[in-house]
Amino acid sequence: MFGLSLQGFTAPWWFLLLVVVAALLAGYVVVQRVRRRRTLRFTNLELLDKVAPRRQGWPRHVPTALLLVGFALLTVALAGPTAEQKVPRNRATVMLVVDTSLSMEATDVQPNRLKAAQAAAKSFTEGLTPGINLGLISFAGSATVLVAPTTDRSSVGKAIDGLKLAESTATGDAIAAALAAIDSFGKLVGGAEGPPPARIVLMTDGKETVGTRDAFEMAKEAKQANIPISTISFGTEHGSVQIGGETQPVPVDDESMKEIAELSGGEFFKAASAEELRRVYDTLGEQIGYETKQADASRPWLVLGTLVAMLAAGAALVLGQRLP
Repeated sequence: MFGLSLQGFTAPWWFLLLVVVAALLAGYVVVQRVRRRRTLRFTNLELLDKVAPRRQGWPRHVPTALLLVGFALLTVALAGPTAEQKVPRNRATVMLVVDTSLSMEATDVQPNRLKAAQAAAKSFTEGLTPGINLGLISFAGSATVLVAPTTDRSSVGKAIDGLKLAESTATGDAIAAALAAIDSFGKLVGGAEGPPPARIVLMTDGKETVGTRDAFEMAKEAKQANIPISTISFGTEHGSVQIGGETQPVPVDDESMKEIAELSGGEFFKAASAEELRRVYDTLGEQIGYETKQADASRPWLVLGTLVAMLAAGAALVLGQRLP
């Protein structure tokens, strides 16, 4: 339920109260033995049965046992247990970088690579947690920042719908443009906490063919800036397009995408179908939109301890006609 870590307590000194709980238990045992010895001194057993009827055996200890268990549970709550919980990020920057080279017209992914990419990218955009600032870059022979980082998902969705194909693949220029956009946005909103954490999501189907910046060198710069690049190699080895009346093979370039991801400290994903691409984007949405934090997990212990203490009181009234 909460993945509690027994080492994760914010105020462990409260566990000293368990010594008090143990002392109460020891005191209860001593009192019971003393009471038993005093009872045995009453030699007229017939009169004893009339004056003090025999107790109910072990059930009479139930209220006290429940009360002590309740105290123990409340002590754990006071110690401030923490647990790893997934919480939405409230500040982060993501640049979605989409390849719009002519190879994206290949139909090895139905209806074609570009349309499948648009559908998956829009789903990714709509599913991101609200606090994420998302920007969009398209690239072919050059890179264009279509949307600067923003929490306005509608503007990103419209830009994705309007993606147009062009010649060549300038992957390095696209990464450089993404880094520049992240840097500018970070300076604008940084404040005392510094720039928000950032990531680049690069989706392409082919090898870099042109550009003024080398993709691998830009990946190293991203690593230095602590901006990992999640690369998605989209398409199959058998893709082809018609250019100038001729059929041109456009196989995906997995190796380059793997290297860019590794050099930047990011992850590589392979998507050979529209469904696989959606799953990749879903995975990225979880990774980017949420973070795991140590959060307070005392509430279940507090609730359980209170309920057990109340149960102890109820059991005392039923079994002994008095509170423990």
